[in-house]
Amino acid sequence: PRSDCIAAEQQCLSDSTCNTTYRILENCALAKTRLLPLDHDSRVRCLNAELDLGNSSLLHCRCHRRMKRQEHCLRIFWTVHSSMTDGYFNLETSPYENPANEEHWKTDYNKLAALLSGKDCSQLAGDATNPCLKATHVCNLSKKCVRLRTDYASICTRGAGSEDTCDRRKCHRGLRNFFEKVPEEFTKRILFCPCQDELCGERRRKTIVPDCSFQYNTKPNCLWLLDSCLEDHICKSRLADFQQNCQPADTSPDGCSQHNHAACLQAYMGMIGTPMTPNYVSNSSVEISLWCTCESSGNQKEKCDQILSMFENNKCL
Repeated sequence: PRSDCIAAEQQCLSDSTCNTTYRILENCALAKTRLLPLDHDSRVRCLNAELDLGNSSLLHCRCHRRMKRQEHCLRIFWTVHSSMTDGYFNLETSPYENPANEEHWKTDYNKLAALLSGKDCSQLAGDATNPCLKATHVCNLSKKCVRLRTDYASICTRGAGSEDTCDRRKCHRGLRNFFEKVPEEFTKRILFCPCQDELCGERRRKTIVPDCSFQYNTKPNCLWLLDSCLEDHICKSRLADFQQNCQPADTSPDGCSQHNHAACLQAYMGMIGTPMTPNYVSNSSVEISLWCTCESSGNQKEKCDQILSMFENNKCL
């Protein structure tokens, strides 16, 4: 089994040859982070160092979505795979372990059903017409779900709508906490609740408090969003995961080249709380987009459109 990158790093640092190679790669990754130009010899040295790792556990390590010290683990992954980020976000390999290999978060559905049956009739009647309201009530039955949902809601609504007072970074962190720490049985209900009317759709669209987490006063260029994402280890990793698991395919029944629609939805949830946070664009449809535009992209218009179409016209998603 693949080791996680933190354990692999410790193993590498205890070996003098691996340690030396890893230090070279750290310098290569640092130069890229600071956008320092590398001459031909330096690029060759970086590539050779990556190849020198051979079949070491460091080269094949992965991270878990819900692990402690996740950011540190992702930094190690991108240090070892810094050559993958050359050119136009060629993030073909996700740094995350396959969801099938991760520990599943289990919910006691019998206990949940018993709690739901104890609700008063008026509340149940309201739930029948608004599945998103029902999803919120189900979340309220879990102490962790209601606590973390209240946490991000209070942070994201503080001064929402005004960029001077809305702390987008803290709001994003609160959202990531919610989607990482609460079992998916609760988070998926809230984010993907099926709606038949605009009242329900409005509640679904506002799940992530878009005034703070999603919208700016004016739409930035999508290339700027991408640059912001690639400078952040978590966002870059979630984007790589999204690209891998949400790659569309016309011939596949679910529209996904990986034939795993559930993995795509999980990857989509992973994008929420990053600089490239997506969301529903209206109350009356399930159309999804980034909050950005490709106007004034000059000769990079095609690249910009490609970024936007990953969310807007993606059959898999």
